[in-house]
Amino acid sequence: MSTKVVEIKTLKVGKYIVLGGKASKITSLTTSSPGKHGAAKARLEAVGIFDNQKRSIVKPVDTKVDIPIIDKRVGQVLSIQGNNVQLMDMENYDTLDLPMPEELKDQITEGIEVDYIVALGNMKIMRTK
Repeated sequence: MSTKVVEIKTLKVGKYIVLGGKASKITSLTTSSPGKHGAAKARLEAVGIFDNQKRSIVKPVDTKVDIPIIDKRVGQVLSIQGNNVQLMDMENYDTLDLPMPEELKDQITEGIEVDYIVALGNMKIMRTK
């Protein structure tokens, strides 16, 4: 599992965090000011990259959390079989089978290049080039 540990106060909207063992993209982050005897709290909401599940946490701002190390790569579409896309990585020429994203179904054709990400052992096609 390739992750890095940071404090919640260093995170921003649009960055990534590991919640419930899943890589998630932060959609909102609000902090409350500290009270007379308490510490400032952060409410963080995120959506899973691979499963689109909403997750949220409320923790003190100095709490340490994991963030995933996301590897962005380029691949060429070799073939399309139903809801799966066969890709060839353009760096190391590995062949991969990835699920077809619904939002890119009409844009992906054989021979084009796509950007995909690898995080916490999962892979997903993000966009076409």
